[in-house]
Amino acid sequence: MIHNKMQRGIRDGIPIAVGYFSVSFTFGMMAVQSGISPFHAVLISLLNLTSAGQFAGLTVIVSNASLMEMALTQLVVNIRYALMSVSLKLDDSVKMRSRLLIAYGNTDEIFAVASSKPGTVGAKYLYGLILLPVLGWVGGTLAGAVASTLLPGTVISAL
Repeated sequence: MIHNKMQRGIRDGIPIAVGYFSVSFTFGMMAVQSGISPFHAVLISLLNLTSAGQFAGLTVIVSNASLMEMALTQLVVNIRYALMSVSLKLDDSVKMRSRLLIAYGNTDEIFAVASSKPGTVGAKYLYGLILLPVLGWVGGTLAGAVASTLLPGTVISAL
């Protein structure tokens, strides 16, 4: 049975997941159209939950830039997540391992919803809050990547 706090997090994450699906669908299409395999597009989305970082990274990959340029681009685009993670008001009971998992899923929208809660938030709530948005992000990338391999060029261009 799912913990009550996790259920609340899942419920609060539904609108975020829906929004992420549409943005990541576009990323999946663009990645495949740029020559990246659907598998690698999904892997990028699974490992890097940031639309700005992914779109910037895609540009760096396609332009065949160096790893140093990629690292610098990602640092500049995503440094805000470190600041947001540090300022999250977590329960004292949240251990280091949980903090690392939460930092992985701490996006602008997750941070905004978690920060709007009165007092502190716990790991169970945040796990629930992060779950559907991650699935929406990765699922949208997969759907966009697959769609771009199946749809005619005119439809892809319109999307």
